[in-house]
Amino acid sequence: MKFVVKTLLVLTISLTILNCTPQKQETFKPKEVYKSADLIVTQITENSFQHTSFKQTNDFGNVPCNGLIVRSGSEAVVFDTPTTDKSAEELIKWISETLRCKVNAVVPTHFHDDCLGGLKAFHENNIPSYAKLKTIELARENKMTVPQNGFSDSVVLKVGNEKAIATFFGEGHTKDNVVGYFPSENILFGGCLIKELDASRGYLGDANVAAWSGTVEKIKSTYPNLKFVVPGHGEPGDKKLLDYTIQLFKVQ
Repeated sequence: MKFVVKTLLVLTISLTILNCTPQKQETFKPKEVYKSADLIVTQITENSFQHTSFKQTNDFGNVPCNGLIVRSGSEAVVFDTPTTDKSAEELIKWISETLRCKVNAVVPTHFHDDCLGGLKAFHENNIPSYAKLKTIELARENKMTVPQNGFSDSVVLKVGNEKAIATFFGEGHTKDNVVGYFPSENILFGGCLIKELDASRGYLGDANVAAWSGTVEKIKSTYPNLKFVVPGHGEPGDKKLLDYTIQLFKVQ
């Protein structure tokens, strides 16, 4: 009887120690699910995918440029186009054939061609585009493909049983930069407003550097529990990318 009691006591102590020991949390591990010469698709969560295409620049070389696909059921919304119509056609085909989704909308997050360089391909596939009114104005001024539907500060788009939201929080990388948010998976597409960890300030030709940190602070306070953040260039991560960007552009 003493042996049984002693054994039970040891088991109880062991279970108590096990339950009190912090378990190692799963680390953030995006998974590449498609790759060609012009396009890479990386799965971030069950229903969100980063798309990456490339832009040749004089100052920064061949730059990888990110966008985001979010899906619910058989529908999807895309934030930012790939950089060219060719890579945009490839992405639309991949979404249709691999994800088996209809694209309800595409949202260029600002007027630069790393956001709407492939917009013509979306229009030719009868996919409606939505952009901030300022983005439409700047796209027209710069003789780029012009988004079809405008909004002033925010738009909510239906995707299956969920919604995708694009919102303007203030100036930063450009006067018109918006961010995309997919509430069901708590993921933010920051576009070029948000920097990857250890990134430089990058291209500032159309930037409002003085306003940049304050804009990102508004995003952080609006979405305090973000799980995933995808920047316009570089590696995805979590809300540490917001903190890094805020510090990078803090006025000294």
